[in-house]
Amino acid sequence: MPAARAESVPVAGPAPVAASPVPHEDRVRLLDGTHHDPHGVLGAHPVAGGIAFRALRPYAKAVRVVADDLRAELRDDGEGFFSAVLPLPAAPDDYRLHITYEDAEHVTHDAYRFLPSLGEFDLHLIGEGRHERLWDALGARPMVHQGAAGTRFTVWAPNACGVRVVGGFNYWDGTGFPMRSLGGSGVWELFAPSVGEGELYKFEITRPDGSKTLRADPLARRTETPPANSSVVYESHHEWHDQDWLARRAERPAHEAPFSVYEVHLASWRPGLTYRQLAEQLPAYVSDLGFTHVELMPVAEHPFGGSWGYQVTGFYAPTARLGTPDDFKHLVDALHRAGIGVLMDWVPAHFPRDDWALAEFDGRPLYEHEDPARAAHPDWGTLEFDYGRNEVRNFLVANASYWCEEFHIDGLRVDAVASMLYLDYSREEGQWTPNEHGGRENLDAVAFLQEMNATVYRRCPGVVTIAEESTAWDGVTRATHHLGPGAPNSPARGGLGFGLKWNMGWMHDSLGYMAKEPVHRKYHHNEMTFSMVYAYSENYVLPISHDEVVHGKRSLVSKMPGDWWQQRAGHRAYLGYMWAHPGKQLLFMGQEFAQGAEWSENHGPDWWLLDPAYGAEPDHRGVRDLVRDLNTVYRREGALWQRDTDPGGFAWVEGDAAEDNVLAFLRYDEADEPLLAVSHFAPVVRHAYRLGVPDGFGAWQEVLNTDEARYGGGDVTSPDPLKPEPVASHGRPASLRLTLPPLATVWLRPV
Repeated sequence: MPAARAESVPVAGPAPVAASPVPHEDRVRLLDGTHHDPHGVLGAHPVAGGIAFRALRPYAKAVRVVADDLRAELRDDGEGFFSAVLPLPAAPDDYRLHITYEDAEHVTHDAYRFLPSLGEFDLHLIGEGRHERLWDALGARPMVHQGAAGTRFTVWAPNACGVRVVGGFNYWDGTGFPMRSLGGSGVWELFAPSVGEGELYKFEITRPDGSKTLRADPLARRTETPPANSSVVYESHHEWHDQDWLARRAERPAHEAPFSVYEVHLASWRPGLTYRQLAEQLPAYVSDLGFTHVELMPVAEHPFGGSWGYQVTGFYAPTARLGTPDDFKHLVDALHRAGIGVLMDWVPAHFPRDDWALAEFDGRPLYEHEDPARAAHPDWGTLEFDYGRNEVRNFLVANASYWCEEFHIDGLRVDAVASMLYLDYSREEGQWTPNEHGGRENLDAVAFLQEMNATVYRRCPGVVTIAEESTAWDGVTRATHHLGPGAPNSPARGGLGFGLKWNMGWMHDSLGYMAKEPVHRKYHHNEMTFSMVYAYSENYVLPISHDEVVHGKRSLVSKMPGDWWQQRAGHRAYLGYMWAHPGKQLLFMGQEFAQGAEWSENHGPDWWLLDPAYGAEPDHRGVRDLVRDLNTVYRREGALWQRDTDPGGFAWVEGDAAEDNVLAFLRYDEADEPLLAVSHFAPVVRHAYRLGVPDGFGAWQEVLNTDEARYGGGDVTSPDPLKPEPVASHGRPASLRLTLPPLATVWLRPV
């Protein structure tokens, strides 16, 4: 550990009457790491003639029992075993072992005198898959147990023949630290006195075939910095200061609130910054731009940085690359105090095959499905979880709650939901087996997602879950207890229970349209209008995420055709259209200032583009100013978010002007006050363009124009209020005559 150094003490009290060596069979199993009940052999036990004390301390020269007036030396039975029978009526309630090594002496409580530190109710809940605070029961937990300070180690390994704890405290030799199996639960437990916070550890597991494997703790709440992969005994000391934020966040559900998200890869946003340094810069930057939330790409520990966190090995530990778990809490706290919500990517769809992590954890498939065809993910070379196993489902459901409860995360964006829902995902015919109803739905995954969502929403008021789901699965954002059309005949009954869903169709179609030369856009006009056919089938987020600006897809501004002026203009017009479209917005870092290069996790955004010394024209600073104004006006104008999921909050004005590359629609707030959004995706000015508007309103005023000079545009604006004319147009009795700027979006509202 090492434990506290002790002075040499004399032998006193009753003399040993005999040795009481560990029986041969137990001795062999203890040395081999295959004993299921070391506490039944080691420690203090009544025998004929008194109390037998037995200890297993490899490399020790001598071991003594010390308690009050008792000082008794145990006999050396060889191979690290020591024993003696003392003529005592009962074992002392609190005795210690005084251990002499070649060059040191240590005093410690005997780990094998303690009762189990995990209760029967905990074990029952684990077996049922219903332990909602699983992190309190499994893993490494510093605690005081029966009057002694130490760490309780617990791990679920039902196929193991034996488990031992190894770490820096025993020089990575677990011979003297065998764990006991707690009945049929599959849980192994050991309370290790004197082991405290900050110690490195792993579990040495003896597999069914007799071989051994060293494994990181699946419930480790802190890890070493990769590529090192030991677990770390952890106890939080962070004091939260976000009580006001937590008290307010449940006042309005996410789908009825302003919700614009800045997606961040923490390690590359400002490369080299720690969690605490990020806390000094990120909240101020995001707050200045007016985003309501940040979304953090996966924070949970992962061995390969190039995976961006999407291949997780430490589901309960923030990555140590940027600091400690308390440092990460400090960052979340700082964002909350700045009025910014924190979303986090969560990856329950798969895990990597690293032989020190979850794969065949105890020698057999455990976290992964036992059917190799079901376990192997065909796209990513990883393993899929067995969602039908109680303990595995519990591991994941509790993990979702863990991040929200322990780290005050405000929302989980669940990665790769489609790969979980379908048995035939990325599989050819003959490579998958239908479910019990003959269908392709993964019913275990459906049940898991429903349970996860229901549990998180019940336990964590104000938290939102968001699905990255790329298919037309019915009811992704419908409550789990609400049945959809045809649901009584479907094996996947009820909604999945997410709060929001990424609109991958909108993203794909709109980016496809914007990538076309303006002269060709008229042939693809429906790609910009089709999203409204299904806009109210789910509660949507419109995502321009990291996935769209890497691997040859080009950055957002670089997707736009034309020269640099037209590219920036198209970029600005697209953002204006995106912020006005029903649904919430998500924009990946670097796109807020029209970075031309693709994102790289090695160097992050090209911040130098914002240097005032870079060029005379506000090429990039102007786009960032636009994003700031988009968010400002968006949050102010309830029409842009109050009725995002209400079809009555939207009306087309002009959806068929394919020849003109024009889209115009109305958004309505809760009081039926309108906002008119007009997007013009052609590089020409259109004068006196007539658009119908609702009757009964006076003049209309521009509240945002992406062509303003300060954004880098041509400054084709209408600074004065526009009065409607009593000329019918687009099915409305009144209309406006507008000058449409080239490649621009304009927002107007009555004044």
